Amino acid sequence: MPSTPTGTAPVCRRNSGHYNATVRIHSSAPARVDLGGGTLDIWPLYLFHPGAQTVNVAIRLRAQCTVTPRSDGAVTLVSEDTGLTVTAGAWDQLDTSGENRLLVHIARFFEVAGARIATRAASPMGAGIAGSSALTVAVCAALARWQGISYTEEQFLTLAMNLEARVLGIPTGVQDYRPAMYGGISAVELGPLEVKYAPLEVDADELQCRMVLAYTGDSRSSGINNWDITRRHIDGDVSLRTKFDHLRDIAAAIRDALTRRDWPELAQQMNREWQVRQTLGSGVSTPAIEALLAQATAAGAIAGKVCGAGGGGCVLFMVDPLRRTEVCDALTSAGTKLLDCQVDDDGVLVEERTA
Repeated sequence: MPSTPTGTAPVCRRNSGHYNATVRIHSSAPARVDLGGGTLDIWPLYLFHPGAQTVNVAIRLRAQCTVTPRSDGAVTLVSEDTGLTVTAGAWDQLDTSGENRLLVHIARFFEVAGARIATRAASPMGAGIAGSSALTVAVCAALARWQGISYTEEQFLTLAMNLEARVLGIPTGVQDYRPAMYGGISAVELGPLEVKYAPLEVDADELQCRMVLAYTGDSRSSGINNWDITRRHIDGDVSLRTKFDHLRDIAAAIRDALTRRDWPELAQQMNREWQVRQTLGSGVSTPAIEALLAQATAAGAIAGKVCGAGGGGCVLFMVDPLRRTEVCDALTSAGTKLLDCQVDDDGVLVEERTA
């Protein structure tokens, strides 16, 4: 039976060696698109902007992980997307400076033995839709089940975030792990006491028929843009802090429009978000992004914004459902890849199968 990896108790038990020679574990978690509030979710930035939140939609581009037993105690890590395979005789022999670094760090944390860990992701690399965070959640969920470990939800979310930060070498935001874990349409409320996942009552069909997600073909690294912005903010850039106040207020307006089903207002606020976000740094927008925005607007799109930190990746468009086909045709005619942006309500799923 599919289930989440979380519980109400801290760590309960830890198996030595592999989980079970006759069982394999399969897990998956969704990527997301962010409608507003991005970058504010990086600690400690949101502490300087009371009322900060992000608004997210989990989408049906899932990262997957399958763990199968090995009889010799060795560990094999396979990225089916990149074709990279790493094998070591024991978990502590995995090289954290080599290939498949994300999988290596996670496998070392869980002290995995006697297992083959294979991953694949529907999200393109560097798409700006939290594909790596979804992958981290999926792998952590699978290995927690494999090792017989139970975490509280907050422990699990903190673990996923910190392991990815360890790989990147810089702070990560908190928003990406919650859509991957819970799915659906939601806000992530960012306060000094807690980071709170807040599901929003929105008709998924009404929203997804208005969304078009296009991949520019240019991979980007959120770590580069976000770290530069974080550093400038902490260094006291007054202009930047004012812009983040605007992003906070726009995110609140996006949430309000979304829950009221005021689609014209939602489009207007998303356009405002993109206008402010472009001013955060010179690398946020690119010629490819600008070309996509122009093509979609000419075909009838009413809003568009980059996903994630910018610099490449995906662009999310809002469209009138009656003109959706025109916008999609214009983008595909220009050689752009359209990605599935149907709402994913499931969040992380874990199941045991016979090996």
